[in-house]
Amino acid sequence: MTDTAVRPARPAPAPAPRTPRRSRRAREAAPRVRGLVSPHTLTTRRGKIVYWTVLTLVVTLFTAVFVFPLYWMVTGAMKSPDELVRMPPSLFPENIDLTPYAEAWEQLELGTFLLNTLMYAGGAWIITLVVDVSAAYALSKLRPALGRAVLAMMLSTLMIPPMVIILPAYLTVKDLPILGWDLLNTPWAIWLPAAANGFFVFLLKRFFDSIPRELLEAAAIDGASPARILWSIVLPVSRPIIGVVSILSVVAAWKDFVWPLLVLPDQDKMPLSVGIAQLSAQMPQNVLIAALVIASIPAILVFFVFQRNIMAGLTAGGLKG
Repeated sequence: MTDTAVRPARPAPAPAPRTPRRSRRAREAAPRVRGLVSPHTLTTRRGKIVYWTVLTLVVTLFTAVFVFPLYWMVTGAMKSPDELVRMPPSLFPENIDLTPYAEAWEQLELGTFLLNTLMYAGGAWIITLVVDVSAAYALSKLRPALGRAVLAMMLSTLMIPPMVIILPAYLTVKDLPILGWDLLNTPWAIWLPAAANGFFVFLLKRFFDSIPRELLEAAAIDGASPARILWSIVLPVSRPIIGVVSILSVVAAWKDFVWPLLVLPDQDKMPLSVGIAQLSAQMPQNVLIAALVIASIPAILVFFVFQRNIMAGLTAGGLKG
């Protein structure tokens, strides 16, 4: 009998280590990148060149679309009337002449119109803050009866075209209910309608809702009245949104045209927009364009100075701490 060598059995191969599966929370927390171009493509040299080329072209195009009308207005005032009507129009003025700006300031009495506009815009700003901040604070923190219904009615006014309410508003200003006052040719004809703004009330209320109620309750326990809480706690915390409402109200009063045209027929009390329109028929075209440039400068400066406040206030919705 032949002895056969018994070969030992080969050990079974060890199972491959399993890759641990990420938990559901980890998968949800992982950033998901979706787009036409992957992040890996953007890290390559060709991807960077294409990306920056497209970005530069898009930014340049949009900048030209928004800036070119301003450039055309500023340079149009430097051209002569014959050069303005020339076809095809010239992109640059043949001779840079700043005389139309001086003529516009003197002949159109822009100084008087500018002071009137500053007075109307400043008064509208103060009354808007007093009325809208008080209304938003009451709807947000005091929680009056039928507060939601009142807010809904305020917001419903945003759906009404402004031209629809011009006649009722004019009749109201001409004969103020109960008191019977005629507010035409007075600053109150501009100030009072500007205070009733449902959009501002909504913005302020949403911001006031984000203020912790415990902070106000602690002040109430210390004996502070609702007016004291509003002045000492709510207003200092709400500076961003108050800045936004202030800027928007001033710009709206500055550029308004139809309403001042109706309620301020006296030439000595007209704002810039109405005064320039009334005297434009007897002015050369380049002088008129120069007057429009001068009237636009304050609003443009306000935007450039406070643009960061506008963006911060519109996106502010809560408090950290």
